[in-house]
Amino acid sequence: MGSFSIWHWLIVLLVVVMIFGTKKLRNMGSDLGGAVKGFKDGMKDGSTTDAPAASSAPAAQVTGQPANSDKSTIDVEARQKS
Repeated sequence: MGSFSIWHWLIVLLVVVMIFGTKKLRNMGSDLGGAVKGFKDGMKDGSTTDAPAASSAPAAQVTGQPANSDKSTIDVEARQKS
């Protein structure tokens, strides 16, 4: 019961092909490959472009006035209980 022979894996493959069909399996394989490629590209691009962009971006300034003057918004100040 430890390892399966090649015949066991061929039967499992045959059942999977019968359930999903070859076209569906091909689409799932290409989608999975595209997702892995996109993830790797994102990780590669993210590590090289995020570090300089974060240091060169100006810090957001906090002011007493809201950015957009919406009359339905209530401005409150949080205070600690003493």
